[in-house]
Amino acid sequence: MLNEINEEKIKLIYENPFINLEEEEEKAKQKLKDIFFTIKDIFQYYCDLNEEYYTIIPLWVIGTYFHKNFPSYPYLFLNATKGSGKSRTVNLIVTLSKEGIMLNSLTEAVLFRTNGTLGIDEFESVERKGKEGLRELLNSAYKQGTLVKRMKKVKTLKGEDQVVETFEVYRPIVMANIWGMEDVLGDRCITLILEKSNKPDIVNLIEIFRDDSTVKKVIEDLKEISEGSLCRFFRLCRKENIYNIYKEWNNFIKENVTNVTNITNTTNVTNSTRYIKEPDTLFKVIKEMKVMGRDLELCFPLLLIANEISEDLLEETANILSDIILKKREEEFIENKDINLIDFVSQKEESESFVSIKTLTYEFKNWLSSEEEWINEKWMGRALKRLNLIKYKRKIGNRGREVILDVKKAKEKIKMFK
Repeated sequence: MLNEINEEKIKLIYENPFINLEEEEEKAKQKLKDIFFTIKDIFQYYCDLNEEYYTIIPLWVIGTYFHKNFPSYPYLFLNATKGSGKSRTVNLIVTLSKEGIMLNSLTEAVLFRTNGTLGIDEFESVERKGKEGLRELLNSAYKQGTLVKRMKKVKTLKGEDQVVETFEVYRPIVMANIWGMEDVLGDRCITLILEKSNKPDIVNLIEIFRDDSTVKKVIEDLKEISEGSLCRFFRLCRKENIYNIYKEWNNFIKENVTNVTNITNTTNVTNSTRYIKEPDTLFKVIKEMKVMGRDLELCFPLLLIANEISEDLLEETANILSDIILKKREEEFIENKDINLIDFVSQKEESESFVSIKTLTYEFKNWLSSEEEWINEKWMGRALKRLNLIKYKRKIGNRGREVILDVKKAKEKIKMFK
């Protein structure tokens, strides 16, 4: 990889013998920084948002111009009450994003037969019956590699024939609704909560930003950075560059996961293959966020974009995303009955005594202060089995099923959610 970069720079110097590469790279970096703060100013002018969102949204918008180079890219979900400016915010995001189009509804065909950034307002319908196919596509379209195949009629010398058309559904999507997102799709989103504004100097503005000269200039600058002459100075412009950063992160984790104290150790990658010259700060910041799995996968692109702009913005972005994810997980913890059940079992005393499913169901409902009918013995038995929280079980006559709970395992599991 380093050899490829050197060849590229040698070619650039050959074509421009008086070029100062370090100076040009610094100019390009400053250009990206200026774009970020201009987008931030645009949203502060048109939208009344939580202060932290003025950082996250511009990074997401910038990322739409590079998203194909990332292995995955988070959906942005605006959850807001009526009159909170969600339609205005989505429309502005779509206007600034790469090849953005705005929709009030979405079908499978539109999802995979169009390109660019999708903005979907009033997106409550995704949970309705008959939308199963669309939900399945959306659940995987945040990640590269999801393909849709459809048959197409073509005319040949022998008459009509059928050929297979292949579409990739991976694309940036921003969604908004009032009632919230179902769990599986919501887990692919960075969720921003919008509140109703009482600022007349913002809510009374007419949405003319599609003709706003500053908005137009930002779009031109983003195209220049992602496709034009400035592109050669950005790591984000090449898919293999980003792949190498992810690869170095994986090596960093393998080296440091068992050595918490020695956090400044970087990777086991040699100088001939290392792409990031000084990954210590970037990787240390990401690791200290203490996010895992899909949450980390969603955050990674925005963190890399922030890192291209400045170290201070990287730190700020990491703190904001950590807070957003923490709040999201706290909500899930409250709402998700499986997590509640793990928590319930984890607080019991470790014992080798059998207890009936009926008793556990009664105690759990009291613990939740819930009278929901679906929390019954059948659900309890299946949930304990699914969560692997049963050490032993037996059935005794009229007393029904009894189990010995694996309290130790519950205590280990609940650490993932707290």
